[in-house]
Amino acid sequence: MTTSHMNGHITEDSDSEAKNVDLASPEEPQKHREMAVDCPGDLGSRMMPMRRSAQLERIRQQQEDIRRRREEEGKKQELDLTASMRLKKLAQIPPKTGIDNPIFDTEEGIVLESPHYAKLFKLLTSLKHIQHILVDPQSQEDISLILQLVQNTDFQNAFKIHNAVTVHMNKASPPYPLISNAQELAQEVQSVLKPSHHKDGQELNALLNAPHMQALLLAHDKVAEQEMQPEPVTDEKIYENVGVYGGETVKIVRIEKARDIPLGATVRNEMDSVIISRIVKGGAAEKSGLLHEGDEVLEINGIEIRGKDVNEVFDLLADMHGTLTFVLIPSQQSKPPPAKETVIHVKAHFDYDPSDDPYVPCRELGLSFQKGDILHVISQEDPNWWQAYRDGDEDNQPLAGLIPGKSFQQQREAMKQTIEEDKEPEKSGKLWCAKKNKKKRKKVLYNANKNDDYDNEEILTYEEMSLYHQPANRKRPIVLIGPQNCGQNELRQRLMNNEVDRFASAVPHTTRSRRETEVAGRDYHFISRQAFESDIAAGKFIEYGEFEKNLYGTSIDSVRQVINSGKICLLNLHTQSLKTLRNSDLKPYIIFVAPPSQERLRALLAKEGKNPKPEELREIIEKTREMEQNNGHYFDTAIVNSDLDKAYQELLRLINKLDTEPQWVPSTWLR
Repeated sequence: MTTSHMNGHITEDSDSEAKNVDLASPEEPQKHREMAVDCPGDLGSRMMPMRRSAQLERIRQQQEDIRRRREEEGKKQELDLTASMRLKKLAQIPPKTGIDNPIFDTEEGIVLESPHYAKLFKLLTSLKHIQHILVDPQSQEDISLILQLVQNTDFQNAFKIHNAVTVHMNKASPPYPLISNAQELAQEVQSVLKPSHHKDGQELNALLNAPHMQALLLAHDKVAEQEMQPEPVTDEKIYENVGVYGGETVKIVRIEKARDIPLGATVRNEMDSVIISRIVKGGAAEKSGLLHEGDEVLEINGIEIRGKDVNEVFDLLADMHGTLTFVLIPSQQSKPPPAKETVIHVKAHFDYDPSDDPYVPCRELGLSFQKGDILHVISQEDPNWWQAYRDGDEDNQPLAGLIPGKSFQQQREAMKQTIEEDKEPEKSGKLWCAKKNKKKRKKVLYNANKNDDYDNEEILTYEEMSLYHQPANRKRPIVLIGPQNCGQNELRQRLMNNEVDRFASAVPHTTRSRRETEVAGRDYHFISRQAFESDIAAGKFIEYGEFEKNLYGTSIDSVRQVINSGKICLLNLHTQSLKTLRNSDLKPYIIFVAPPSQERLRALLAKEGKNPKPEELREIIEKTREMEQNNGHYFDTAIVNSDLDKAYQELLRLINKLDTEPQWVPSTWLR
């Protein structure tokens, strides 16, 4: 089976379902099964047709054999809809608007149906279906009598009258203006009243001329004028008729498509048929609601489509605009009415390039994004391939793009990890152990609270997000993360020195004895080792560690005390502590401070009187990559510290923005 999107690129595929993906053979990547029609260039690029494989050539040969046999058996006259005088007349019928739109054309026994009369269409379709199932003579006779009745001219006219009357009876009468009628009525009443009742007439006239009553009537009349105005004609006109003739039921759909709005549909080949396989959000097809997945396309603007390759369909529709007339065989698959989907907003935790994805069903509809991008998912109807927009692209990109669904992405990432582990299990294990032992030999003040550098069991894909604007009296804590010698400590200290009334640090806890110059509650919270270990067991510490047989740690309550005071809490933490902090109710804003290039970093450290060795610089750069790779999904933003003054100004700008603009935060924080 070959497929495409009424927009650009052709490949080949097996006869498997278009939406089912076989992940069992990663060495044999799945081909792109769909092709989009008139896909915008900035969403994807149209690709040249690929060379047909031997399998596709065999399918094409089978198609030719089938056509040849049909010609020999004389069946082509039934399938060649272009040669049908009935269909030509049916397609040439101009669309009519308004309540009195006729729904039947009595010439040549063709029955037409507009969208308002779906019951008759369903009845005819059901009768045709039953006629092929019930083969006994009595049932065949009964069905034939019913078909004759439904196709009878008198029945059709009676049905048309019934529906027209129903529409008029169910339509509410619009209100009409009252001011002029009310005044004329008051004068008429006053003229016919007896002299003894003239006072009542004067009171009625005075009431109607009172300012409050005049304002009320005027407001009513303004609404009435709007209700009585005819409905405006939109640029995108849609029209649908259904024709029943012979043994075929076809649907004629006319869509007025503007030049700047793509059609937004994908098609695939099933033998010699061209089938609509996907309706893309934002396109003319989705807005009209008249094209459906599974419909077979017979004609477009009078050009026969059956037997054409999807690439030929793209070439045909590439420059078509204005009125597009489709002749379709409706899908026989009964699908429940689509539920109203809600838009969800997710943060991507991986990079995605559809041009490198062998599984994307329609490459030119694939939406590329980078780690950290916000995506607005508008359809999850296909669980494997969601439809989404990048944040900020909704107005510039009319057509939604395809992105891997969460479960599908997790499934193939798990398979990829399994394959990589199977390739070099011993080497990976030895390298990990070496790194771990090397870390143990270092002198580290703080260690994480039972958190590994990276949770290998967790496959990161998307995280649902919501907009959050911090309250004026409850500032989000600012966390500065980065490798050693990248300036995060200097930036934090400069903020606290320059704006003492605005920024503060959390007071840490310790089990060591208080020194003479230290003040409890200002320098440290001095507690016993037993109390410290009890708080560790209760999960009250963001991070903690042991140094010279004394425990030190930063507690969640210490951070909360700074927040409750109205100040912004500044924290310098290790990456291992971020998971615990994000799982708390503190709503941290995490900024990654990254080093510049290796040469620039050497120059900056030289200004501070440091002379690092080349291997130390390389270790800083490598640590930066490791932190970003393993913990980048926790970062809200990043600063490259190539100049301390510029980095400070950028840091201050980001903190100030929290007061003026809402920020994306995990939806779980707001539940």
